[in-house]
Amino acid sequence: MAPNEKGPTYAWLDPSRLYCHQEALQDCIEDLLQPFKNDQIDLVAGIDAMGFILGAAIASHLGKGFLAIRKAGHLCVKTYSQSYVDYSAKEKNMEIRTDAIKSGMRILLVDQWIETGGTMRAAIKLVEDQGGVVAGIATICIEDSEGGKWVRESYKCSDCVPDDLRNQFNGHFLESFHAFHAENNN
Repeated sequence: MAPNEKGPTYAWLDPSRLYCHQEALQDCIEDLLQPFKNDQIDLVAGIDAMGFILGAAIASHLGKGFLAIRKAGHLCVKTYSQSYVDYSAKEKNMEIRTDAIKSGMRILLVDQWIETGGTMRAAIKLVEDQGGVVAGIATICIEDSEGGKWVRESYKCSDCVPDDLRNQFNGHFLESFHAFHAENNN
């Protein structure tokens, strides 16, 4: 994973390098799905935009369909929408198509990262308001913010952060970043 090199308007970490390596991506998917191996999952839903990558890969791995939870204004079909405040404290809206979730469907929600939990809470509300059941939440990291803790306490969750590194993720600085800084100074 690479540190932010573009400034404060960007996320502090870019985990997309993981997606470039087939074996790392496969290991991530298998790790994320481990807690759900005996659970019924009817549909995988990924959150715009980086949750699309991981969510679609998980759906393919499971042999399930994929539902895109989009930022408002991107779907050209009838939608349900939900407002939320994202990690940057901006108020936004997200939406899903009206014909994808049937009552009782078990949905695995996937996003790349849960920082404050606002985006995930909105996705949960969209799924549950349509009669879906959140079977679980899978993401690379769930930070120990108030919202992250709420997600963990309220739903079955899976992330890829080892317990011994969680404080580094919560502090938004990984010790491995020192290697990036050394490379850039050479």
